[in-house]
Amino acid sequence: MNKDWSEKNKKMQALIGKEATFREGIEVLIELRDDLFQQITSIVNTCPPEAFWQMPFAKAEGYHSKTLVYSMWHIFRIEDIVAHTVIMRDSQVLFTENFLERTGSPIITTGNELKGEAIADFSKQLNLKAVYEYCKAVKKSTEEMLKNFEYRDLKRKFTDEDKKRVADSHSVSTDEDAVWLIDYWCNKDIAGLIRMPFSRHWIMHIEAMCRITNKL
Repeated sequence: MNKDWSEKNKKMQALIGKEATFREGIEVLIELRDDLFQQITSIVNTCPPEAFWQMPFAKAEGYHSKTLVYSMWHIFRIEDIVAHTVIMRDSQVLFTENFLERTGSPIITTGNELKGEAIADFSKQLNLKAVYEYCKAVKKSTEEMLKNFEYRDLKRKFTDEDKKRVADSHSVSTDEDAVWLIDYWCNKDIAGLIRMPFSRHWIMHIEAMCRITNKL
């Protein structure tokens, strides 16, 4: 794991765990997310379009077995679903800002159900510029939510009703490789969701994107 990202993540976790330093912890979280997003921006600005659907580690186990644009879609679909459908109980950015049409995506899910060539085929259908704009919009929306959290919100839990709302949104595939996400998210409290997906999930997938980029 990138040392700077890892250290900032550890610092953030320690700070948000105490009421006196919670607000500082949120600031560090947003700094970390800015650092990570800068890496995505660099990849988008420097790699040729065809790089975004190539799979240099197609047969590997791990996040680096995907494509660059799939990784972007996946990170921010999960974040959009968790921030809006799970936590805020309002409309996802994908729909409020017409990003489904703009990105050209054939799916509204996280993409966990896609395998092998299906990932490459999906990636080729996406409008990279629109996906990048979607990522920016979700990041901004989530951070507005994070800034409004209070320390007491960390222990907020979720219910079967919340799980049903996510399932009814059809944002998570019923495929066995995806449907587990609903329980995974809704069995956490807000503190757990700050770790996954709002910080550590980013780190894992963006490090994988760097690995793909370096290989290409």
